Amino acid sequence: MRLATLRAGKSHILYDADSLCDAGKAPQIGPSTFDPDWWQAQGRITGQAPGRGASLFLNAGNGEEWVLRPYRRGGLVARLSEARYLWTGLERTRAFRELRLTADLHARGLPVPRPVAADVTHHGLTYSAALITVRIPGARALASLLENGEADDDLLQRVGATIRRFHDVGLDHVDLNARNLLVGEGGKVWLIDLDRCRLRHDGAWKGRNLERLERSLVKFGAPDTMTAIRKGYALG
Repeated sequence: MRLATLRAGKSHILYDADSLCDAGKAPQIGPSTFDPDWWQAQGRITGQAPGRGASLFLNAGNGEEWVLRPYRRGGLVARLSEARYLWTGLERTRAFRELRLTADLHARGLPVPRPVAADVTHHGLTYSAALITVRIPGARALASLLENGEADDDLLQRVGATIRRFHDVGLDHVDLNARNLLVGEGGKVWLIDLDRCRLRHDGAWKGRNLERLERSLVKFGAPDTMTAIRKGYALG
């Protein structure tokens, strides 16, 4: 994967040049690519995912779907601004950092969605941003499988083993929960939403990741499932 940048007015776009450039021509992307209204006008919105910011599923053509996710704040700070963040430099924006991290993990063969592009729009002291990744075919959130009683011990152990793979390369996933673990075709487990995540040396953060996941499982009424997940984690 070869990442490149493009500037168009106030927009700064980091994108996968290998998939968005055709025979050395200009990238087939621009600010409108991150505009839900543009996709709506084309009749190419196929659905949306739950959660803050309402990620959209897009028909990208060639049989591929994309996920367009705007960055949105939560908690009390959202009362001040739901979609604006403090500008401290382009490479420090949440969108650029997440896309680069996702591309790094994807290049290592880890089960993350293939990144497509990130857009950062500069507004003086603040910025807004959005991220596009390839949608995982047939994927369902672990949370949904738990609610429907479709997560057996074999799957849960694969979840634990997958988390262990990410921990072994140093990924601190600060929002590890049952919605950010997806199960795709063939039962393959995927990890999504790497916003604010980073690569770190070994430490207590691994235990905190697992504790956060356990709290999530309690919310979905499945606290006992953590035993199988920890077993898979220990076995690697």
